[in-house]
Amino acid sequence: MGRGDLTDEQWAVLEPLLPMGTKAGRPPVWLRRQLIDGIRFRLRTGVPWRDAPVEYGPWGRISDLFRLWQRNGTWHRVFSLLRSLADAKGAIVWAPSIDSTVCRAHQQAAGTRKQGDLQKEPPGGVFTELRDHGLGRSRGGFTTKVHLTVEQSQKPMSIVVTAGQRSAATRRSSNPCCGRSA
Repeated sequence: MGRGDLTDEQWAVLEPLLPMGTKAGRPPVWLRRQLIDGIRFRLRTGVPWRDAPVEYGPWGRISDLFRLWQRNGTWHRVFSLLRSLADAKGAIVWAPSIDSTVCRAHQQAAGTRKQGDLQKEPPGGVFTELRDHGLGRSRGGFTTKVHLTVEQSQKPMSIVVTAGQRSAATRRSSNPCCGRSA
């Protein structure tokens, strides 16, 4: 087991939340736990899919599983179920903090389609995606803004991606933070 791999206790909690395999026939060569550890390795380190260690399985299989579950909403559902389990245990302190950061988009983002639904594989999966795909113009070029809500133990509660020029807070008639009118 690698340094960042799932422990047996973590796997015991996660496994019942995952979709059941419905394929008949030969058992899979690569266990789902290995593939999920490969996905976690890739997301934790930021390496390209092709550089995932072979003990997690073929990089294409790891990438395909991640993308399939991303498009059909499995990751969202698992995240929601884990959050509700943690809340039932009293492990979440409901005093959220919200912050955002701006990320510069890659130069290749300049060529994105204006009509994403015309792509060979439309983005978003089960969720509808904004027309701007989270890309916006700012002084530095194409940027994306990532908004994160965490609870007091610093566990993520929600993540929202918007265009870079979007404000972190909506403007109202008065700003409660500094007492000035907007």
